[in-house]
Amino acid sequence: MRCSHVLLVSAFGLAASFIAPPVAAQYGRAYGEPMYDWAEVVRVDPIVRAVDQPVYQNQCWDEPVTYREPPRYVRHRGPRAPAVLGGIIGGVIGNQFGHGSGRDAATMAGAMLGYSAVRDSQYYGGHYQGGREFTRYERRCEPRTDYRRDEQVTGYEVTYRYQGRLYQTVTDYPPGPNLRVRVDINPVP
Repeated sequence: MRCSHVLLVSAFGLAASFIAPPVAAQYGRAYGEPMYDWAEVVRVDPIVRAVDQPVYQNQCWDEPVTYREPPRYVRHRGPRAPAVLGGIIGGVIGNQFGHGSGRDAATMAGAMLGYSAVRDSQYYGGHYQGGREFTRYERRCEPRTDYRRDEQVTGYEVTYRYQGRLYQTVTDYPPGPNLRVRVDINPVP
């Protein structure tokens, strides 16, 4: 009985293989392995995204800058000869008023006073000079960021036909005229 049961099962399996070949035999695959086939690409539309790219640059210009010189007092300077002559005259006068050993000191003091008096008289009558304004152009720069809008293709929307039906998918690359598809066959319970 055991032998007839094995023979019956194997005969049934052999008959079933002739009537409807298994799916694995149709597609040349073993059970559990994925199946692949080729589908016709009908339409490809790029997916475009706008991106703002920063552009860095220096913006420069010539800017007028006004400067003002500080005023300063300027004395009139005359020749030194009158001051020296004043020193000599002061020395003679000091020599006349001095007595004994103080005569040299009086002569020296008179010479210095005479020189100072004439020199100071030459400096009086000075005036303020300067304070003028002038404008100069100076180069100024500052960093500036502009944005340039670029369009980037982030993918492709692909419409394809497989066994007479239309399907859609998104790919990272343009697929060309055919698209490789994975075929999944599951029994319906």
